[in-house]
Amino acid sequence: MMKQIVVAFALAACCMTGANAQMSPKEVKIAPGTMIEPAKSFDEMLTAFEEDMVPLAKAMPADKYDFAPSASVFVPGQGSEYTGVSTFRAMVLHVASANYHYAMQLSARGLKPDVDVKALANIKSKDQAVAALEASFVFAHKAIGSLTAQNAFESVNGTQTRASLAGGLVAHGFDHYGQLVEYLRMNGIIPPASRK
Repeated sequence: MMKQIVVAFALAACCMTGANAQMSPKEVKIAPGTMIEPAKSFDEMLTAFEEDMVPLAKAMPADKYDFAPSASVFVPGQGSEYTGVSTFRAMVLHVASANYHYAMQLSARGLKPDVDVKALANIKSKDQAVAALEASFVFAHKAIGSLTAQNAFESVNGTQTRASLAGGLVAHGFDHYGQLVEYLRMNGIIPPASRK
């Protein structure tokens, strides 16, 4: 059990490296070696992701929400195929859906969303897409709040644990965040996190 707790904190520390790199040393007031509850550690990771993702979703103009890269935005002759590439809107809604998916699985309280997650894909407006994304983060914070040192490494599905699903939620989201940063740049928009 102690080995699992140590691994959990090592995983959380590795995942938080990027977020802590952006914080000044005076903001981090916890002494090295202090044991941190998994809910607190993973919630900070989720907050870091949320603070990048939501402003990014808001930065794309409504009339560009159905933008998807195509051969026309690249150098002729690259030979890449763009059929079926997700639109900005579809990817924002995919992140919202995935937040719910991961959060439902990792919740130690059996939380269920009060929205039809499958119906999120049908949202057409920017405002509704941003609202759905924000609501998914509220739900994910509740789920991550259920993590404890005792349940973080309980198996949920095979070798997936509550902790690995919490890390997976953030890792998956940042993967799409990186893609959406490029979507903004292709439209001449500097991502909010790059403006800091």
